[in-house]
Amino acid sequence: MLYKEEQVIAIRPKKVVYRDGDTVVKLFSADYSKASVLNEALNQARVEETDLNIPKIIEVFKEGEQWAIRSDYIEGKTLQQLMDENPEKKEEYLKQFVELQMLIHTKRAPLLTKLKDKMHRKISDSKFEATVRFELHTRLEGMPKHKKVCHGDFNPSNVIITPDGTPFIIDWAHATQGNASADVARTYLYMMLNGQEELAKEYLKMFCKMSDTALQYVQNWMPIVAASQSVKENSDDDFELLSRWVNVVDYV
Repeated sequence: MLYKEEQVIAIRPKKVVYRDGDTVVKLFSADYSKASVLNEALNQARVEETDLNIPKIIEVFKEGEQWAIRSDYIEGKTLQQLMDENPEKKEEYLKQFVELQMLIHTKRAPLLTKLKDKMHRKISDSKFEATVRFELHTRLEGMPKHKKVCHGDFNPSNVIITPDGTPFIIDWAHATQGNASADVARTYLYMMLNGQEELAKEYLKMFCKMSDTALQYVQNWMPIVAASQSVKENSDDDFELLSRWVNVVDYV
């Protein structure tokens, strides 16, 4: 099936998201890993088993040489759009954002990949020196082991508010089970990399207050999360920022 330009919802590296009637099709590039596509669909299916509001997977299929995932279309605006359009309500939207993330962390999906295992792999694959990797592995292993659902890419663009005010959470490609503070550190770093420094600081302060989490506890995750994020295809500026976070660690 050929999609028209007006059907395009989003364009991301190696994937394009289209609207097709009352469904959404995420079409991956021909060189995208089949295992990664199937894993993304499986993650979403596993999170569907909680009672969170998320789009339901309908099918995984191929368009020629390209893999695709079809899921429910959710009508509405993202929290990021609402923040941009209504800056006077930013604090209200940010509070809703934090409440949703806290709700995610109350859920359990025991078949999801363990966050620690994923981060150990990513640290091993990073470009940092062996001494730095060793310190990061040691720090990660020493962090408390939890089994909370973690979104892995929770940001205001991944929350859609329907016309009746119902929030839906999308894009579960990076979902894991583990420590919620790692998920919070990931959201903070996403905002920093996205040039939203003020929002990032407001978010972290609000999350820690609302969840009664020590700021220092989240900060302890920052170097670990930054190192794992550095494995992605980042710009040189992004890699430099992530490296600075990794090097917050004091080495002997």
